[in-house]
Amino acid sequence: MSSSVTLTAATRQNLLSLQDTAALTATTQNRLSTGLKVSSALDNPVSFFTSQSLSQRSGDLGNLLDGISNGIQAIQAANQGITSIQKLVDQAKSVANQALSTQITTTGTAKNAYTAPTGATTLNLFVNGVATTAALTSTGTIDDAIASLNTAVGAGSFSKSTDGTKIVMNASADVEFKTSADQTALGFTGGTNASGVTYDTTTAASQSTDLTVSGVSARATLASQYNSLLTQIDQLASDASFNGTNLIRGKGPNNDLTINFNPKGNSNLQVTATDETSAGLNLSAISNKSAGTTKAGQGNFLLNDDINTTLSKLTTASSQLRTDASTFGSNLSVVQNRQDFSKNLINILDTGSSNLTAADLNQEAANSQALSTRQSLGISALSLANQAQQGILQLLR
Repeated sequence: MSSSVTLTAATRQNLLSLQDTAALTATTQNRLSTGLKVSSALDNPVSFFTSQSLSQRSGDLGNLLDGISNGIQAIQAANQGITSIQKLVDQAKSVANQALSTQITTTGTAKNAYTAPTGATTLNLFVNGVATTAALTSTGTIDDAIASLNTAVGAGSFSKSTDGTKIVMNASADVEFKTSADQTALGFTGGTNASGVTYDTTTAASQSTDLTVSGVSARATLASQYNSLLTQIDQLASDASFNGTNLIRGKGPNNDLTINFNPKGNSNLQVTATDETSAGLNLSAISNKSAGTTKAGQGNFLLNDDINTTLSKLTTASSQLRTDASTFGSNLSVVQNRQDFSKNLINILDTGSSNLTAADLNQEAANSQALSTRQSLGISALSLANQAQQGILQLLR
């Protein structure tokens, strides 16, 4: 025989109310513990999946921020490299100007008095490495010889001693003689052996002991310093890299930098690499002679024209460096602006996602307090609903 407990309508209603209160309390406690009012698609499908989409986009942009940050550092490394190379170029200008201000002279007085040759004679000389000739006649005087020499070497390069018998050289150039006979013909002590001219590979007599050449070794030393600076430029350009990216070591698509601003890759910035090496700046090392010209000595800074050509190239290089630095600076501003934009957009997306799923903790705390009171009242109401049955119990006792 089956049996069941029969509850009054009031008792049953109070029980249902307590069950509802318990369910609401559980929901409120879950929201307080998780901080979410929508924790699964069952709670609110639209809000849940919209929040997931916003959070995913925020995460994708966050991942791109690392690439953007690396791009900024690579551009800054390139800009710092250009700044340092500019200092080296300025230093190279200083060296070239110092060479230009270093005067080359050949001075001295012939040991012996000048005597006209027995027959017409052609003297072979090298003026800063360039061959020239001067004619001497058997009937010519010392003044005629000096005039011929000044025509070949330059006005004022030769004069005569106070007693009028010896030739005096005071030339603003390195004057050398092809043979010792060319020296003795003018009264200078002959060179002891043949040697290469300072400027070229042309064979010439060693310099007469009566003559002193100044400025040649100084300019050659400055040329060596100049070459050393070009080496430093190349090394600095190679060292101006960040995380394997070097934007100033050479041009080419493989050296360019692409910075993506969205996950699809259709919003990006292409930073074009430049060549700030000595070759890229059109600066060549100084050699021992001018290649392809009739002048020799370009490499050793021995000719003013060649030094001025080098200075012109250095000025052009400085202009190129300033232009490239300006371009990198513009790129850097764009990337930094996009970095700030991405950070702010991530914040907006995260806030939007949170607004759709986050619980209002102040409201939930108030709900918890109200439900606690409601539960207490429900228990009291249930007790009152059972008072009639308790009275019958007392009669049975």
